[in-house]
Amino acid sequence: MTSKDRSGVFRDAHSDIETAHDVPDTPQTRAPSYRLAFVDDDFLSRAELRPVRLQLELLKPQMVMDEYGIESTVVLMGGARIPRPEDKASARTQALAELSHYYDEAREFSRLMTLRGIGSARHRNVICTGGGPGVMEAGNRGAADAGGISIGLNIVLPHEQAPNEFITPDLCFNFHYFAIRKMHFLMRANAVCMFPGGFGTLDEMFESLTLIQTERMRRVPFLLFGEDFWRRIINWDALAEAGTISDEDLALFQFVETAAEAVEIIDRWSEANPAPGSTLG
Repeated sequence: MTSKDRSGVFRDAHSDIETAHDVPDTPQTRAPSYRLAFVDDDFLSRAELRPVRLQLELLKPQMVMDEYGIESTVVLMGGARIPRPEDKASARTQALAELSHYYDEAREFSRLMTLRGIGSARHRNVICTGGGPGVMEAGNRGAADAGGISIGLNIVLPHEQAPNEFITPDLCFNFHYFAIRKMHFLMRANAVCMFPGGFGTLDEMFESLTLIQTERMRRVPFLLFGEDFWRRIINWDALAEAGTISDEDLALFQFVETAAEAVEIIDRWSEANPAPGSTLG
């Protein structure tokens, strides 16, 4: 029996939702206890339902991307505060203004990677970003420049930002849990590209490197755009000298400066290491 066959055995959930709207208005039907559990926001938001919410947040993007035919992604992470080059005069700091060229590099990188998939029946190496402004916007914008699709994994924050306008609408997701969002960043990743950023970028970078280091995730090209930036904020060699990481761990990533350089590395890697499937188990 197929999933389609099984769906017809029992009454459809949508039908009961519609029917429940038409019941007589009585004290009993107005009571919270009478609401269908799966459409009761108050019930689903209870602390005891956290395991269910975690599962739903894992399943929804997974199912949507599977149905869309997303086979693999190229993940692009970086700062939301990095301005477009034409807006660098209004950047919060001079240092941010000086980083604005990475907007263009992210955009060009995404354009070049997306062009490689145009015309294919399969959606491989689709650009996937955090869905916000800055470097994330540049990534989705580059994919749109090439006439391709891209993914945005947004998250609800205290100061909510709308998804950037360049994400493919059907592939624009919103998350409550950072952990599940980060799983979706990496589950299909054939490459990870880190641009200059803040706490969020550092969190995503170190978690990804840790998964690769501990072999919880297969090794993929891991590219850090802007060697000067990354060496100034992280003393990588000091970690190895202290013995808190191994010398071999410094080979888990590479520094790059340009979109063309990054694409070349990914192309060489792909030729030598055919992707076996899901990045994470």
